[in-house]
Amino acid sequence: MNLIRPEARAAIWRWRETLFGLCLLLLALWWGLTAFGVLRYVAAALMVAGGLLVVAGLQRGRFRLGNSGAGVVQVIEGQLAYFGPQAGGAVALSELAMVSLDNRHRPSRWVLCQPGVEDLEIPVNATGGEALFDAFAALPEFQVDVMLQQLRHPSDGTVVIWRSAASAQQFRLEH
Repeated sequence: MNLIRPEARAAIWRWRETLFGLCLLLLALWWGLTAFGVLRYVAAALMVAGGLLVVAGLQRGRFRLGNSGAGVVQVIEGQLAYFGPQAGGAVALSELAMVSLDNRHRPSRWVLCQPGVEDLEIPVNATGGEALFDAFAALPEFQVDVMLQQLRHPSDGTVVIWRSAASAQQFRLEH
């Protein structure tokens, strides 16, 4: 017997880091106001940790768009793979040249470009797609806020979210 509706359970799971950070923040605040001695310093450190966890949880929660899409995403040792019902492939994160968001489809798709390999298109709601957050965040100079803004307010076409420094230099030389 489930005591929580599936929709509520899905919402709790989507925002799990944020909720945990808020609980930690409230506990630390209570300790900071009622405790004395060393525990106050521990409470201050926990308040900082809770605040950081809330911020990170908000970013991750905004990135998670569900797992009801077609296909499965895996990120293993720097290799990003997508296994879809009609297409799939793999790219090496170290060789990635560009990450863009194609909003011409429903649901929107991530388009990952690697030289010498066919572009990999991944629906934003593919199963395991939340692993892409960490993979994208590990890219040099990747702006998470730009990505989250595009997910929240999608444009009509394709938007480049990130481009490697080497591919940006190549683009400037060609044009």
